[in-house]
Amino acid sequence: MATKTIRVDTLTRVEGEGALELDIADGAVAGVRLAIFEPPRFFEALLRGRAGAEAPDITARICGICPVAYQMSAVHAIEHAWGITLDARLRALRRLLYCGEWIESHTLHIVMLHAPDFLGFPDAISMAAAHGEVVRRGLALKKAGNALLRLLGGREIHPVNVRVGGFYRVPTRAELAPLATVMAEARLDAIALTRFVAGFPFPDFARDYEFVAMRHPTEYPMNEGRVVSSRGLDIAVAEYETAFAERHVAHSTALQSGLRGGGGYLVGPLARFNLNYDRLDASVQALAAEFGVAPGCTNPFRSIIVRALEVVYACEEAERLIADYDPPPAPAVAVVPRAGTGTACTEAPRGILYHRYDLNAEGSILAARIVPPTSQNQSTIEDDLRIIATRDLALPENVLRDHCEQAIRNHDPCISCSTHFLRLTVRRQ
Repeated sequence: MATKTIRVDTLTRVEGEGALELDIADGAVAGVRLAIFEPPRFFEALLRGRAGAEAPDITARICGICPVAYQMSAVHAIEHAWGITLDARLRALRRLLYCGEWIESHTLHIVMLHAPDFLGFPDAISMAAAHGEVVRRGLALKKAGNALLRLLGGREIHPVNVRVGGFYRVPTRAELAPLATVMAEARLDAIALTRFVAGFPFPDFARDYEFVAMRHPTEYPMNEGRVVSSRGLDIAVAEYETAFAERHVAHSTALQSGLRGGGGYLVGPLARFNLNYDRLDASVQALAAEFGVAPGCTNPFRSIIVRALEVVYACEEAERLIADYDPPPAPAVAVVPRAGTGTACTEAPRGILYHRYDLNAEGSILAARIVPPTSQNQSTIEDDLRIIATRDLALPENVLRDHCEQAIRNHDPCISCSTHFLRLTVRRQ
């Protein structure tokens, strides 16, 4: 029995540490495992016994790239448990903060992590020699997103200004006004970036995904909405655990989420776009049509275009929110801790992020549950890899490896904030 092993020990274009194993027997793919071996960090256990008001700051430390997503899901869940309703102006500021995260996170993925795959470069540094303007534009966009995080969140990484009931401090009109120009310039950069990535060569690949995303009555979803799917699911966030379940698999330290009684599903930009296209601004819809992306797109390789379109949307939404800004009468509403259970989903850049907290009468956390987007996409990524590996099995193994790596990066998995990711093992029998 002959066994061939191919290893990629260090990959710096996906966050986290893991491995991919392909079992090949009799010329066919016999098994695919996206094996995550990074030690778990036990944030849910760390939260037990802490005050509910501490959850937003603690969970923001889970990720340095999408801290706002963790903070927003946590703060909304605690507010749900305590029966807190925000002033509309505070809610608008939180949406503006989320716009900043979408801009900086999406841009980082598009330019630094994913674009090199399509252009044949090993990394963004090499790509910059041939596409310097694109890299500079990407850095400018990330800086613009960070400017929103810095002003509204108190700092760019692991923001500290969000609190249960609102914010610790809200900006004045004079402080926020200069960001209108920043966002207007960022919007032009985002359109140019979208035009650039729309010209990439895309593999002819499609999947019959069950898309899952939030849906709001009037907005493209960020902070609020119901949980819906492309196959008819339509539930309140509080019903999330009746529809989805996590399971442990032997090859991963991360739990895999699936539909109860069903299989995998896909969250993220492609899901949001397909389920909420009618909530996009007309200008963004027109750009999507210009760049050949329409509802019904199921090619995950083209998700890079959708991410870029969401950057355009976030810039436009930020411009609108800044123009309409009316400072609230107070930075936060009154908060009275009480016993209860609170749940929330928000749309992280990579997809829906679910939090649930059980609290006692003093407001301390008895139990916590956090389901990040990458846990929800893991089994679907494995399905993608099985199809791609089967299709490309006759190709040289270095090409097969590259195709598998790119397929994983289609979904921008955030395994952790470390930089190692993929070790590919191929066993041939």
